[in-house]
Amino acid sequence: MHDLPRPERGGEHRLVAWCLAALFCAGAALGSVNLFVEGALRDGVSRPLFAAALGACLLLAVGLVVRQHAGEALTAVLVLLGDATYVLLAWSTGDPLRHAPPLMLLFGCFVAAWFLGTRALAVHMLAVVAACWVALAGSYPSTPLLLVHVAVSAATLDVATLGVFLLRRRVQRLLAVTQEMSSTDPLTGLANRRSLVDQAPRIWRQARRDGQRVGALVLDLDHFKRLNDEFGHAVGDAVLRSVGSALAASVRPPDVLARTGGEELVVLGLVADPSEARRLAERLRLAVKGSVAGQQRQVTVSIGVALTGPTDGEDPTDALWRLVDRADAAMYQAKQGGRDRVAVAGSTVVPFRRVGSSHPTAGGMA
Repeated sequence: MHDLPRPERGGEHRLVAWCLAALFCAGAALGSVNLFVEGALRDGVSRPLFAAALGACLLLAVGLVVRQHAGEALTAVLVLLGDATYVLLAWSTGDPLRHAPPLMLLFGCFVAAWFLGTRALAVHMLAVVAACWVALAGSYPSTPLLLVHVAVSAATLDVATLGVFLLRRRVQRLLAVTQEMSSTDPLTGLANRRSLVDQAPRIWRQARRDGQRVGALVLDLDHFKRLNDEFGHAVGDAVLRSVGSALAASVRPPDVLARTGGEELVVLGLVADPSEARRLAERLRLAVKGSVAGQQRQVTVSIGVALTGPTDGEDPTDALWRLVDRADAAMYQAKQGGRDRVAVAGSTVVPFRRVGSSHPTAGGMA
């Protein structure tokens, strides 16, 4: 069984660091109570040594708070260390049932259930059985009686752990489905407007890093309203699905292809110059024409292209829509020029490096 992917790992790593810090603080606080209760510690146990062990737990907690990061491997190690800390507390007390009951393992079990993977969690659940056995071994005169109480305590803790783990996986599945639904167009399976906005910061960062331009292509199916009126919306939906599949097979892997509404689609990606953007647009235009829908009903598309060179300090979302507006205007130029063609916007933001002169197009070229 594979673990489900979890978004925003940085935030989760901070959360698990805080939870582990709370685990060790709780263990140190509970253990320190035994320093002040007469008869709580076992005869022969050195109070200074016991206090030093509790202090080490606090130092570990402080380190986690300062670091604010705990990956899964470190989390697994620290959870097992928490189990070992409980065993130390139980062994140091004269009566573990009164001063260090197995219920003290519960918080560590919850941390493990929510943050560990399947294999690490299984190891922790076995460690809980061993910890209960070692902690309670001196409290029962016979092995059968010890076995019963260990089975009850460990089973209670492990069942609670498993329940939280299954709840976590259920929540993760629901979040994954919700995220997919919120970022995917239900008709075509392409990215939607929200997903396009979410990808803008990544593309703008990469453009600044690589010294490239961001290109936006706005695609609008020609005479789509007429097709819907003549053949019905079911046929129109089938055309959109066919066109979406053809375009998805033709865009470059790093590019973002999104349906932003109706029969309009947007492609966002990095290009070196207007010529490259125009070649990409021509490839997409031919892909629509050669799609199943295009062959059956002569579906064509008009494409507007615009380029920009990202600048430091600008908001990627605002810059995205400014760029799309320019590409949209170029698309209308393609419509006015006869449809089934590409037009490139007549001006672009100054790029990072000078690009050689290019030939004019129906919409002009930078």
